[in-house]
Amino acid sequence: MKLAFSTLGLPTAPIEQVIELAVEHGYHGVEVRASQEGPVHTGLTADERARIAGRFGAAGIAVLGVAAYPQVAAPGDDEPVLAEVEATLRLAADLGAAHVRVFPGAGSSPAAEADAVAARRLGAAAELAEDLGVRVLLETHDSHRGGADVARVLGRVGHHAAGALWDVMHTWLAGEQPSATYPALAPYLGYVQVKDIASAADTMPLPLGAGVLPLAETVEVLSRADWDGWLCWEYEKRWYPDAADLPALLGPAREHLSRLLTESA
Repeated sequence: MKLAFSTLGLPTAPIEQVIELAVEHGYHGVEVRASQEGPVHTGLTADERARIAGRFGAAGIAVLGVAAYPQVAAPGDDEPVLAEVEATLRLAADLGAAHVRVFPGAGSSPAAEADAVAARRLGAAAELAEDLGVRVLLETHDSHRGGADVARVLGRVGHHAAGALWDVMHTWLAGEQPSATYPALAPYLGYVQVKDIASAADTMPLPLGAGVLPLAETVEVLSRADWDGWLCWEYEKRWYPDAADLPALLGPAREHLSRLLTESA
């Protein structure tokens, strides 16, 4: 498996710093967050996109994905949601990224209605994604926190360019064990986000291995299935300003994941 980290832990850091940290600590890739507050967003010019892609390429670091915020199950008109997804897919293609992350965001909508809305929008987005050589991934999150919830939507879409992003915190909070999540998501799985927290009531990010999330079990399930994809550490410093700064944690995190991979081999 290949290792990446998310720029959510470095929300305003310049791309040069992100790349330097990835190289220094032995990561293979980076998940970049699309946000107006940071260096990557859909308003970048063609030259700016090419410059960023070139810097990653020259360093030998993959742009694993673009983490964006469209809510594909949210009530309302399809057009603004699809426009946001389309803009992010084009950004990802220009950066050489393989994936775009989207959220469900159904709120209080009935499950059947939310599933239908999400499937319709993802089906439309998947056509463009395929043309661009990108996959749009529905994250296990909020209204569709469990692997079974996301799989229920993707089964209705039935398009390879629409897949799943497994966030291990949210499936754990949904009460799923990795041994149940992986089979549900396996036909659709793009990559896996790992993280750690103290408890269900305290989700401030911790160094990997310092909390309660089933990271060893997740890696073991993936290894037993011979899954050879990406593990991406999403350290949510952006939402928890009191959390420790990310740079000093990157080396120990890579070592922890490498140890889990060795032990599960």
